[in-house]
Amino acid sequence: MMDGGTSAGGDGFLSPICIFLLVVALQTLDGLLELVKRKGMKSAEEVQLRKEIKQLLKEASSLSTPSTFAQSAKLRRLAAAKEKELQKIQEEHKKEKSWSYELCGRALLVSKVLLYAALVLWFWGVPVAAVPQHLLQPFGKILSWRAGDAVTGQIMVGMVPWLVLTSRVGKFFWQKLSKSFLCY
Repeated sequence: MMDGGTSAGGDGFLSPICIFLLVVALQTLDGLLELVKRKGMKSAEEVQLRKEIKQLLKEASSLSTPSTFAQSAKLRRLAAAKEKELQKIQEEHKKEKSWSYELCGRALLVSKVLLYAALVLWFWGVPVAAVPQHLLQPFGKILSWRAGDAVTGQIMVGMVPWLVLTSRVGKFFWQKLSKSFLCY
């Protein structure tokens, strides 16, 4: 059970759950950007070239007799030429898209830093959540850093540990989600 102790961190827009959801959303955006950057977007031309290369190699491998060796070699050379063309197209697309990924990544990083800094400044020394002491037995002192003492048997969780905790949990959720649903 988590309670917001004050009006600044209490029941309003910036409750601990809202902060958690905001951090998870930022982690998800970061993960999606990384996924799109890693997998990339393939153009129709690239897909067509891949099909042609596959078809040429399939035809060349079916021509395995000595009398069809010349035709097989010709098809393999044609496939190799198409692979070079595909690499050239991929390099052009990579150069075009890398700056946009860099720009989006930097904008997301700046947004995270500004949001985290604003939250830390806003909630500095103010408990964000109150959690029963028995739930956080070994970590109570770490989580209550600069957030006051627990007089009522509850640990008052400060903003800095809350952001660290929610950030790590958000990354963990994103990794599990991307492994199970998105990386087909």
